[in-house]
Amino acid sequence: MSGLILFSIYLVVINSWSFTIMGLDKRRAKQKGQRISEKTLWLFIVIGGSLGSYFGMKQFRHKTKHTQFVYGIPAMIVVHFVLGCYVYLTR
Repeated sequence: MSGLILFSIYLVVINSWSFTIMGLDKRRAKQKGQRISEKTLWLFIVIGGSLGSYFGMKQFRHKTKHTQFVYGIPAMIVVHFVLGCYVYLTR
């Protein structure tokens, strides 16, 4: 399997998890259950799950009043896009 295919699979998986944990954390917040830490949410965002987290934030209306998420997630999307372009163009 080529590296590009493996990386694409990784991105699909990490973004799916990111979307899911945003929904899970929102449900736990409503039920007053044990929450997922913001550090964990940010870990998923930074390691490639920025798009999934963004769509999860919008879909579940979760973390929409936290400016670090409202501005930070789109900023990470831009960073990931720029890094992807750089790697693609310099290979």
